[in-house]
Amino acid sequence: MNKPIKYAVASPPSSLDDFVDFFWMCQNDDDQEREVVVLPDGRIDVAFGYAANEPFNALLMGIGNAPLVSALPPRSLTFAISFKLLGAEYILPNSVANYVNKATLLENGFWGISKNDLKDFESFCKKATEKMMGLVSKKVDERKLLLFQLIYETNGAITVNELSEKIHWSSLQINRYFRRQFGISLKSYCNILRFRASFPHLKVGKLYPEQNYTDQAHFIKEVKKFAGVVPKELSKNKNEHFVNFTTFPKSE
Repeated sequence: MNKPIKYAVASPPSSLDDFVDFFWMCQNDDDQEREVVVLPDGRIDVAFGYAANEPFNALLMGIGNAPLVSALPPRSLTFAISFKLLGAEYILPNSVANYVNKATLLENGFWGISKNDLKDFESFCKKATEKMMGLVSKKVDERKLLLFQLIYETNGAITVNELSEKIHWSSLQINRYFRRQFGISLKSYCNILRFRASFPHLKVGKLYPEQNYTDQAHFIKEVKKFAGVVPKELSKNKNEHFVNFTTFPKSE
């Protein structure tokens, strides 16, 4: 019988609320690889990890807008930081526009984190927090700050025109910014967040839209687009096949 996959999720300090969504850990102690489907949730991740007979490495993973079938290697361990989009712009060194549904290796010694730092999740979170606090140096554009506050507060259930009017930034400029910096349109990103907000409801068996969907057919279509399956199958989630860290309880 396969050993269960271990997960842990932790919240960032309030000083990083605008930049970091959460920290997470994933561990497969089994001698067999485990297939999982990672669901899109609007995050950009920097992950540090290793597996049996494989070297330690660091990866940057861009925004996902489709379900990602992945295999957790045997006896593997990953600690990671999940960024909000402002964090990707103001903390990470480069644009992530080229990494939609992709990952890229980061240089050895990125942020001074090594395999030894993966012995304790809480200590890792503290070390990563200290590093990020030192990197947030320039003042955040107030329009961008308000833009993301509105997007996250509404779980993406807001139109580009509404956002444009509220922050006094043209929809054309907003979409140019999104595509240049993150590789997708604002509307696409809002659709991902709306799906993300529906996942906790699906997890407890609510198969009807709780978010701002046109109707049931629209909801089913969007769930199938982002999960690859219809809401009923996703809600069952047999053997934790589908993974979305936003539904895990967070330690403070």
